[in-house]
Amino acid sequence: MAQATPPSWKDFGKSASDLLSKDFPLQGNQLEVKTKAPNNVAFKVAGTRDAKSNTINGDIEGKFVDPKNGVTFTQTWTTSNILKTQVELENQIAKGLKLDIQGHLLPATQAKTALVTAIYKQPSLHTRAVLDVFKGPTFTADAVVGRDGFLFGAESTYSVPSGSVTRYALGLGYAAPSYTVTLHGLANLSVFSASYYHKVNSDVEAGAKAIWDSKSTTSNVGLEVGAKAYLDNTAFVKAKINNAGIFVLGYTQALRPGVKASFGVALDTQKLNEVSATGTGVSAHKVGTSLVFEA
Repeated sequence: MAQATPPSWKDFGKSASDLLSKDFPLQGNQLEVKTKAPNNVAFKVAGTRDAKSNTINGDIEGKFVDPKNGVTFTQTWTTSNILKTQVELENQIAKGLKLDIQGHLLPATQAKTALVTAIYKQPSLHTRAVLDVFKGPTFTADAVVGRDGFLFGAESTYSVPSGSVTRYALGLGYAAPSYTVTLHGLANLSVFSASYYHKVNSDVEAGAKAIWDSKSTTSNVGLEVGAKAYLDNTAFVKAKINNAGIFVLGYTQALRPGVKASFGVALDTQKLNEVSATGTGVSAHKVGTSLVFEA
């Protein structure tokens, strides 16, 4: 039986992570506008007004995609005056090989970063190698192998100046058509996490994640559980709660083709009668909105 290409290391457990993190706009008010020209040039303008500081941060992005030749060029300029350039070449050198070159420049201080990434994927194998040119340099490599739904992944970072491995991690998982289960050993096997995602039916999804830090002063395990339910083909609601008593609710509605609105609220159930967190003056609860236009 033909084997599918496994997920990348960074997407290991992605279904559960997306369920518990996406579509909960809580940091303020977000606006995103996406447009696409007939010649495969796409533009995106995004901005967020922070609920605490009232500052507005955003970026403008232009992207050109040439699918015939496997070339993608992206240029971004942020309100922090950071210039970002990304060039992607896919299946140019060999089938299944993708080269990704990224550079960031902060003109005010001349600070810069450069990342060169090579990704190779085939049935049962997904590997990646990243060279951080100016930070160290450091070299990071990861790989995920899969067979009959079982997944095994590993990651390590090598520092050229020190000549040593500075970080490593392992992961195990199983992916079935309707559910996935993953285990991680991160931060040099000092932080352990387990997660699962279950597509109960076409309208309901559920998931949970547990994290334990062996170096923490407490032996407590952080636990978060959530669910997503489609109300109809234009709207869905999501909810999650963690062992700290933070309950989060998100609602997303497609107002019309290309227009989507999301609303989020987070309540500290242990401080429902408090307007702000004790002694901080900061609200004990959070609320946010997101509006996306796409044409």
